Amino acid sequence: MEFIVEKIGMSRTICVPSIPVTLLKVLDTKVCEVTDGVAIVSYSSGKKMNKTIEGKQKKYNLSKEFNRFATTSVSNTDVGDLDLTLLNKAKIVRATFNTKGRGFTGVVKRWNFAGGRASHGHRMGRRTGSIGNAEWPGRVQPGKKMPGQYGNVQNSVKNEVVSFDDKTGILILKGSISGPNGGLGRVRIAK
Repeated sequence: MEFIVEKIGMSRTICVPSIPVTLLKVLDTKVCEVTDGVAIVSYSSGKKMNKTIEGKQKKYNLSKEFNRFATTSVSNTDVGDLDLTLLNKAKIVRATFNTKGRGFTGVVKRWNFAGGRASHGHRMGRRTGSIGNAEWPGRVQPGKKMPGQYGNVQNSVKNEVVSFDDKTGILILKGSISGPNGGLGRVRIAK
C-alpha cells in the first residue's frame, strides 16, 4: 500500500523525553484505474496544466485540482477515493523522497575533504589535490572522489508511526526524512 505525501517539516513532541518527529501531509488522491493491485492515481501537485493533463482529466472525469498522475500499489478494488484507513493501524512505514539537490559541488562539500593550508602564498585552498597514479595504470581509477553533482538522489528510510489524523491527513513519523520541506514523496506501509 503506497501513499503520495508532501513533507511539511520537522517538530518535536511535548512529552518527556521529547522525540523529534517529521510531519507529512497525505495528499487527496483519486484512483482512476485498477489492474492487478496496481492503480493509476491522480493528485494535486500545484503544477501548471498542459494538454496531456487536460486530456487525462476528461478521460477520468476529474476536477481541475487533480493535475498530476502516478502509478502505485493500492488496496482499492474500484475507482474512487484512496482508502486511508490502513494508516491508522500502521506501526512502521518506509518513506521515499529525493534528497536536497546541492548542484555541482567541490570535494570539500561533497566528500568532506580537509582542503589545504590558508597561509600566505599557498594555492591549495579547497582544491582536490593530486588524483593520478604512477606510470601504471596511467589513468584515474573509476570511483575516484572528485567534484560533481551532489544530492537530488532517491533515498528511503524506515520510520516508526507516532500518529495519523484522518480529518487533516497528517502523518507524524519518528525521526527525520530526507528532502526539502514541500517536497513530494511516497510512503509505503512496512508493518
